[in-house]
Amino acid sequence: MVVLHWLEIILFVVAVLNVVYLLMFSIASHLHLERNSSLSSVTKRIAILIPAYKEDRVIMECVASCMNQNYPTDKYDIVVISDRMKEGTDQILLSLPVKLVNVHFENSTKAKALNFAMDQIGDLYDIAVVLDADNVIYADFLQNINNFFSAPGVRIVQAHRKAKNLNTNLSVLDAVSEEINNSIFRLGHATMGLSAALIGSGMVFNYTLFKEIMLSINAVGGFDRALELSLIKEGEKIYYLQDVDVLDEKVQSHANFSDQRRRWLSAQLHYLVEFIADVPNAIKKGNWDFCDKVFQQMSIPRIILLGVIFIISLVFSFIKWTMALKWWILFLILVLALFLAIPRTLLNKRLFVALFELPYSFLLMFCNLFRLKGANKKFIHTSHGVK
Repeated sequence: MVVLHWLEIILFVVAVLNVVYLLMFSIASHLHLERNSSLSSVTKRIAILIPAYKEDRVIMECVASCMNQNYPTDKYDIVVISDRMKEGTDQILLSLPVKLVNVHFENSTKAKALNFAMDQIGDLYDIAVVLDADNVIYADFLQNINNFFSAPGVRIVQAHRKAKNLNTNLSVLDAVSEEINNSIFRLGHATMGLSAALIGSGMVFNYTLFKEIMLSINAVGGFDRALELSLIKEGEKIYYLQDVDVLDEKVQSHANFSDQRRRWLSAQLHYLVEFIADVPNAIKKGNWDFCDKVFQQMSIPRIILLGVIFIISLVFSFIKWTMALKWWILFLILVLALFLAIPRTLLNKRLFVALFELPYSFLLMFCNLFRLKGANKKFIHTSHGVK
């Protein structure tokens, strides 16, 4: 009984740390100041890099949005990195004002594709924009990016990625999850003076910096985590543009959800192990930004945290209600933290219906904890195309 008592205390302390962290940055996301955007006098050269692995169904919509920019056409190039796409798709792309780079790796990764493409297109650019093939950007995207990069010290920016589709209950949950991430790990962090988290697309970099750092990135899965930790370890800061949107396709099937989250969980564990040894040196240098990002790799994924706290609360309710009380309070605080992080536009009947998917989604995530072996060594592709 003594062992169980101490185990319960340890679990509660771990859960409290995770919940307080989420609540703090969720509240901070409501305290942000609107940025002042002024038109830049310099029009920078921009390369839009779009890795496309078997993305025939969505690539044209992405390219069309990139072509429809309120930005001088001689100042930006659209670079599509075609990996195993159909010949017909490549032929259509060749007929458009697009730089097509064909790649074929035995083991494809986004990092390999980006490195190969940058080696091909040279060093004529000031800014690199990284999009996924399922992304869509608005006509003022490049102009907004160019304006923000005119500010002193800005070398890395994460745009506001949000849902392109809300056609299934699972896609609604995925959209809400993305916005919770935006509020807590991007807007909340930026408000507190810390770096925003990178997502994997809608990322913008000083071109030279990006090309140099990518040479050290060999990630199979979670390349954005490797990139983020490597950059912040070197003292770089990641800014966040809440009002510059990138539309992103949300998962629509449980199979895609499970595979995607398995890849994310594996990457989280992998990069925790890889970078945790750098924390003492970061503390010596006062690089709290890096320490914060390593803590994020240690944190419990929200849906697992939510499910585990609920189950523990329920079990203790049948054993001893006085023990259960603090767990129920913690559960309610976690729900409040997540509620505060959801944009009002998504708080509707669709979300209420979609919440019934949560128990099964929790089960899939929990099962993925036992399926992590090898997930970060093999490229796991998420298929796109709204059904």
